[in-house]
Amino acid sequence: MGQGWLCVVMVTVLVPCVSGVRGGRGRRPPKEDPLDKITPVKDLNLAQLSGKWFLISVASRCQYLRDNNFRVESTTVTLTAPAYPSSPLTVSTLRKLNLQCWDIRQQYRPTRTSGRFLLRGNRPANDIHIVVGETDYISYVILYYQKQRNISMKLYGRAEKLPDDILDKFEQLAEKQGFSIDFVFPFPKYGFCLSADEKHTLNM
Repeated sequence: MGQGWLCVVMVTVLVPCVSGVRGGRGRRPPKEDPLDKITPVKDLNLAQLSGKWFLISVASRCQYLRDNNFRVESTTVTLTAPAYPSSPLTVSTLRKLNLQCWDIRQQYRPTRTSGRFLLRGNRPANDIHIVVGETDYISYVILYYQKQRNISMKLYGRAEKLPDDILDKFEQLAEKQGFSIDFVFPFPKYGFCLSADEKHTLNM
């Protein structure tokens, strides 16, 4: 029997940004976000970053990952550069859930800082801020994510496997964020879902 294939589209809307900081005597300045300490890739080229990436490893304190890391599924993302600089970066994530392939589509909205994006949640507290920390465009990219001041990291590769020096680099960068090796979770290198275009090509 053929494997089921489902598509979930997650569309975020553009919401005006309203500052919550008000003037007043005796008010403390807002704390610096942990993500502000990460330097984004300078002059990020979204056209070169576009295309398919395999999820290699995740650094996170997520309790689910700690308890269920043996259950994680192979995952790929496809990035599509926008036609205009002010338009969002389209992200399509393919992964399995209950033996079915799901296509989760998101919009990473650009910010005033090159290499930094915003994924809108259903309310501001659920917004996710993303920074492209490192990439050579041809083999690997490291992304930082922040939600409610909590940081996680993801390492993606153009191929299912990456050289040891890149894996070591990711672990070293994760350690700088307070992640020991116990909080770095490798993802499977097999059983990837195929996109509709890839299936079409195979059937030609």
